[in-house]
Amino acid sequence: MNATRVAGFALIAFCAIAQPALAAPTYHLTAIGTLGGSSSEATSISDNGLVAGYSTTAANTYPDGFYWNGTIHDIGSLGGDGTGAAGINSSGQVVGYSYLPNPSPFFDAFLYNGTMNNLGDLPGGSESYALGINNSGVVVGASYTTNGGGPYHAFVYNGAMHDLGTLPGASYSNAYAISANGLIAGDSGGNVPDHAFLYNGTMQDLGTLGGSSSDAYSVNSSGMVVGDSYNAAGFDHAFLWNGTMNDLGTLGGVLSQAFGINDSGQIVGSSYDANQDPRAFLVYGGTMYDLNQLLDASGAGWTLESATAINVNGWIAGYGLDPNGDTEAFLLVPQPATPVPEPATLVLVTLGTASMSIARIARTRHARLLAEGAQRQR
Repeated sequence: MNATRVAGFALIAFCAIAQPALAAPTYHLTAIGTLGGSSSEATSISDNGLVAGYSTTAANTYPDGFYWNGTIHDIGSLGGDGTGAAGINSSGQVVGYSYLPNPSPFFDAFLYNGTMNNLGDLPGGSESYALGINNSGVVVGASYTTNGGGPYHAFVYNGAMHDLGTLPGASYSNAYAISANGLIAGDSGGNVPDHAFLYNGTMQDLGTLGGSSSDAYSVNSSGMVVGDSYNAAGFDHAFLWNGTMNDLGTLGGVLSQAFGINDSGQIVGSSYDANQDPRAFLVYGGTMYDLNQLLDASGAGWTLESATAINVNGWIAGYGLDPNGDTEAFLLVPQPATPVPEPATLVLVTLGTASMSIARIARTRHARLLAEGAQRQR
C-alpha cells in the first residue's frame, strides 16, 4: 500500500507491535536435507508448506536450486553451472536465477513449473534474477537495463517484464517480495544510499531508522513491510514499517535483519545474540524470541541461524547448523499442529496446468546472495 492505504491500517499495524506479549508456540523441526552435498539453505515457503532453496550437490561445487514437498528435488538449470531458488508459491512454481551455458558468464531469471523457463531481461539488458512470486504467479526481481552490466532495475513479470523504475535520484532498484494482492517491496539506491520501498503503482520511499540506508525483504497483504536499516548509532537493525519505521531490536547483539512477515504480522529473521552469534528469531505478539528456545525434542543438536520465510499458517523455513555441524535447511511447524504432510498430500511439482549471518553481518545467503551475490559471480 502507499501513503493512502485504507483507514485503520495504522491502528492494526500498531497493535501488531504494541499488543501484550503472547506466549509463543513450540515448534517441531523437520530437516530438509541436501541434494547430495554437505549443505542446503531454504529461502521461501508457500502457504501450503512447499519449500524452496538451494543446496550443494555431490557432483557439482555450485549450488543447485531445489523444491521440497516432503522430498527434496533438484530443479535443474538454464544450461549453466549454478541455480538459486528464491521463491515458491502454492502451485509449486519456483523462481530464482540460473547461469546460462558456457562460454557466457551471464544468468537469467527463471520460472520453474516442472520445466525451466527463462524470463528474459528488461529491454536492452543482458541479465536478470527473480526473487519472489505470489499465488497468482506474478514474479518480481531485477534486471540489468544495459548489455553486460548495470544499472539494474526492479521488475514485475506477468507474462511480460515491466520496469518499476527507481526512487528519485537513484540509479538502481531490486524487488525482493510480492504479496498476495500485488504489493511489492525492495530497495533502490546507487547514486544515493539504498532506501527500502513499497510499490503499489508508485514507488514509496520508506526511509530509515535514522541511519544512512535501509532494505525491504518482505511485505504482507496489509502493506506491512520488514527488512533492515542502519540506525543513528550505525548498527543494522530489523524493522517493521507500518506507515512509520519501527526498530524491532535484537536478541542481545548489535545486528539484526527481518526476512519475512505473514498476514498475521508474525515476523522472522536473524539476529546476533549477546555472544554475537547469528540466531533465527520470531517476532510474535510484539516480542522477539530466539527460535532455538522454542523447539521441541525434534530440534535437539540444532542451532538455528536464520529464519528466512513464514507462511499464513505460521510455518517457518530457514537454515542452521544440524547435529553434524553442517548448514542445512529446515522447516518449523508450530505445535500442536497437524503433522507435516507426507509427500503425496503436498502439491507435487508436475505442473501441466500451471503453464548460499545476515545481509550486512556476512551478506546473508538469502535474497542478497541471489541478487548481489549473483552480480559478484559474473
